[in-house]
Amino acid sequence: MIIAVDGPTASGKGTIARRLGAHFGLPVLDTGLLYRAVGHGVAQAGDDAQDEAAAMEHIAFPNDLLDDPALRSERIGGYASQVSAHPKVRQALFDRQVAFAAQPQGAVLDGRDIGTVIAPHADAKLYITASVDARAKRRFAEMHRRREDVTLAAIADDLRARDARDMERAAAPLKPADDALLLDTSDLTIEQAVRQAIALVERRIESRS
Repeated sequence: MIIAVDGPTASGKGTIARRLGAHFGLPVLDTGLLYRAVGHGVAQAGDDAQDEAAAMEHIAFPNDLLDDPALRSERIGGYASQVSAHPKVRQALFDRQVAFAAQPQGAVLDGRDIGTVIAPHADAKLYITASVDARAKRRFAEMHRRREDVTLAAIADDLRARDARDMERAAAPLKPADDALLLDTSDLTIEQAVRQAIALVERRIESRS
């Protein structure tokens, strides 16, 4: 069984994907970390994230880099959003994501183009969304716990900019797959969102059996 979980930054898709993996006994890949790893390399080298050739210099990163907490910082997220707009970067990371989805036992992948590009054949596709206001508050709380110095307004502005880049890029833009099930988490607790996500997947699987 392959489950695709797509959606914008801070919508809750990462947490929902992990919980779906635990519930159904499937391995989980946060594909955003792949782009964050490339963005991290760009940032460390002082390169221009909008330069496709420079971004491609950081494609061959070690797998253990994906476990580095530094990848989850807001700064690296910004770099990731920029490098993910490059077609060559997306193509270079395509095979790694497809291979993960092709595991015999199945998989859960979360990202922005899983249901449309990486695994269009997925058994269940979820598109997780939430208002910018709700997402900014969640990200602000998360960053506050990490003692990062940022304002709520700055986070909201950054989310809008990322949304625009993700939705307007020529290569694999962020959008729901035609057969994706939509879940708006704006007014839901994480437990409510997870329960609804599990129910949606179970209903989709049952309807195909």
